[in-house]
Amino acid sequence: MTALLHSQLGAADLLGLFGHFLLLSLLAVGGAITTASDMHRYVVDQHHWLVDAQFSASIAIAQAAPGPNVLFVAALGWNVAGPMGALATMTGTLLPSTMLTLYVNRWGLKRRETRGLRSFTTGMTPLTIGLLVATGWLLAVPYVIDGPQRLGALALVAFSIVGMTRTRISPMWLVAVGAVVGALGFV
Repeated sequence: MTALLHSQLGAADLLGLFGHFLLLSLLAVGGAITTASDMHRYVVDQHHWLVDAQFSASIAIAQAAPGPNVLFVAALGWNVAGPMGALATMTGTLLPSTMLTLYVNRWGLKRRETRGLRSFTTGMTPLTIGLLVATGWLLAVPYVIDGPQRLGALALVAFSIVGMTRTRISPMWLVAVGAVVGALGFV
């Protein structure tokens, strides 16, 4: 199925897009990228506003650009509904998380040494890792399962997993290896 053009989205769709990204903002433990799997479900699977390739390209282009990692949210919104889509997704993503961060930071500074707060922050680590793994899998699936360079993609995923779990190498080197492998056409 092909994606819709931005001009076909009405005010109700834009409000729904805003509301969905607003809710996801409250789940974005570890950054907005951790909720990319549900963003995909909403804009690709449920509403068919984008196709898999457009979704992955939106994230890749935004991640390659200088600036904050959250730019992919604006790229998704732009590809769904143009400037109004970008406004809806970015406002929905930034508004609740910013307000909550300001409040919780003030609250947490007064209680930073309490056992409950330390336990909470320690417990959030596996949740963040799980959300990042889900996002990584979502972005890899089109290349690992259906892509013509499936073996290269699988090898790159395996190499990255080994590199991250068995060495202390900076992830930037793994990104560089992925860029070179992709530029050479192996993935």
